[in-house]
Amino acid sequence: QVQLVESGGGLVQAGGSLRLSCAASGRTFNNYYMGWFRQAPGKEREFVAAISRSGGITYYADSVKGRFTISRDNAKNTVYLQMNSLKPEDTALYYCAAGFPTIATRASAYDNWGQGTQVTVSS
Repeated sequence: QVQLVESGGGLVQAGGSLRLSCAASGRTFNNYYMGWFRQAPGKEREFVAAISRSGGITYYADSVKGRFTISRDNAKNTVYLQMNSLKPEDTALYYCAAGFPTIATRASAYDNWGQGTQVTVSS
């Protein structure tokens, strides 16, 4: 088990940037794949980005490709999501997840979740 705490959300204008952080407890952080997911009101939770244990492999949803960058610092037990060129449709509660997924883009494949951080993009 690993505990996850997200931070860095907020209100930003369209075109702006935010950097989300997810701090993990425990000494086995580098054993986990890490993912970011988001959920907008009335919608299902959707995949945003994921990163392998070493950080050498990354995955992105088509909707964020070229605008968002996922990274991790295993020495700090932290995963990041740099979000640039934000759009109103990026507004959602963003969740960090850790696990050993067979499919990195599938939410059900992750075992550990944070409480989420709200991102609101105004037009």
